[in-house]
Amino acid sequence: MRSNSAIVDDQGLMNNFAIEPKVYVDEQGDRTGFTPYAELLNGRLAMIGFVSLIALEVVTGHGLFGLLASL
Repeated sequence: MRSNSAIVDDQGLMNNFAIEPKVYVDEQGDRTGFTPYAELLNGRLAMIGFVSLIALEVVTGHGLFGLLASL
């Protein structure tokens, strides 16, 4: 039974979980494997990691292995 665009059960209690979400199909196709999107993302993450390691070495004076060895 519907009452004021809210779903109410037999006992008059509001049931928020009775409305199912709309399902849609992603039209961009398959995004798994060696796709251009995955390669761009991997390249960008690699550049961020490389620059982060250089910044770490500049700030601390040690490389990654030197920093881990001193712990």
